[in-house]
Amino acid sequence: MAEDWREQGQEEYLRGLTFAKRKYKRYSEQWEHDHCEFCWSKFCEESSKEATRGGCFTDGYATLDSYRWICETCFHDFREKYRLKLGSPKLETK
Repeated sequence: MAEDWREQGQEEYLRGLTFAKRKYKRYSEQWEHDHCEFCWSKFCEESSKEATRGGCFTDGYATLDSYRWICETCFHDFREKYRLKLGSPKLETK
């Protein structure tokens, strides 16, 4: 299989993690947005100006603590290879 430009060593920290599909909510008040762990597409909150212009994803797959985000395309492309698990969308407390 040909190399995929989106793979940059993520297996070291993503393999076997559980993700849930949910609306994007920033991890910290200091953060404005996040990026997909693979393709680097931007995630932002639905109420942001950028989201109203269609400049970012407003939902995707997040680790249960909402620290890491993966867009839908990349989640489906890498789910099996990285053994990504699908869990409940209920947020864990930090």
